[in-house]
Amino acid sequence: MRFAIIVGLLLVPAAAQAQEQKGGGGLFGTGLFDGGLFGGSAPEKPGAYVSPSASDLVPAPKDVGAPPLRPLRSYNPIALPKRSGSPIAPKIDLPGLPAYAPQPTPPKDMMRSQATLTLSAKLTDDGPVVSNGLVWRLFAAVPSIDGRPSLIASSENSVADFNVPTGSYILHVAFGRAGLVQRIDFTGVRTRETVVLNAGGLRLNALVKGGKRAIASKLSFDIYSDAKDGGDRKLIASDVPPDKVVRLNAGTYHVVSSYGSVNASVRADIRVEAGKITDATLQQHAALLTLKLVREHGGEAIADTAWSISTASGDVVKESVGAFPSMVLAEGDYLIVAKNHDKVYQRQFSVHSGENTDVEVTTADIAADQDGSDASTD
Repeated sequence: MRFAIIVGLLLVPAAAQAQEQKGGGGLFGTGLFDGGLFGGSAPEKPGAYVSPSASDLVPAPKDVGAPPLRPLRSYNPIALPKRSGSPIAPKIDLPGLPAYAPQPTPPKDMMRSQATLTLSAKLTDDGPVVSNGLVWRLFAAVPSIDGRPSLIASSENSVADFNVPTGSYILHVAFGRAGLVQRIDFTGVRTRETVVLNAGGLRLNALVKGGKRAIASKLSFDIYSDAKDGGDRKLIASDVPPDKVVRLNAGTYHVVSSYGSVNASVRADIRVEAGKITDATLQQHAALLTLKLVREHGGEAIADTAWSISTASGDVVKESVGAFPSMVLAEGDYLIVAKNHDKVYQRQFSVHSGENTDVEVTTADIAADQDGSDASTD
């Protein structure tokens, strides 16, 4: 539209100039407008021209009968036509896959340089390297949030190789009941270090009078730490059988030897030397007794018998039920009481160290009733 208007404006001055050269009265001076179709005379110059806008040329919807435009309020799906005879895709049998597969995360110290920290142990400075029985544990120097040490690595080899980053660590090495705690500052360069445990071994046993060895199945030992006050002692090892080597740090220990489970026990303070096995033999003063209730000496034991053993001062040290109760008693004098079918029998007996024997209580050893009268014999 703008292009047509511009072309018209350019043609009007040219036409007017041509008319003037012919002597006419301009474009509208003669012809149709000069007393022609509209009558009257035409103006000397043309008036202003206004171009119509595009909106003026488009008829209003009400004039052509079209409904007004309304915005969509819902989006309903459009049903697509179904193809008949379409091929069916073949079924693919795939293996079962987990619903979620976590991605492996790189370790925090992946970017830090790692080298080998090699550790070995000796019992003494000039001793050989320990070949077995070691347990190595490497902890972080800084404890965790809950205050517990964080275990970094462990090993049970005689020579431990730890691939760890540069940093400070707390080393704990155990050798039986012996142990060592030491701080290690690792520079990140391959390092070999030997620690000195300063430990040895303790082997225990016991004898009775006459140099005879105590019965091994009845013998056990408890090992305590050394202390001036017995209440401050700490139990290090309990129920240690005889002839077993217990690995301990060098130092003095308090040993309790129990022979049987009644009253036969002895105590001793023993020193353990580093790099050596210390053999300690304690002297027990006790004997093994087997009790029987018989009608006559050498007779058959009577079943369903209850036993009570008291010291000379009246303290009960052992109670048992059976035809052949067996027990280890410390050396001394005892009162043996047997009860069978509401009848009570008793006998005094002396225990001598190392003299294991059978003790017979006969039905003739009747005990007096509480009112002082004797009960009838079987």
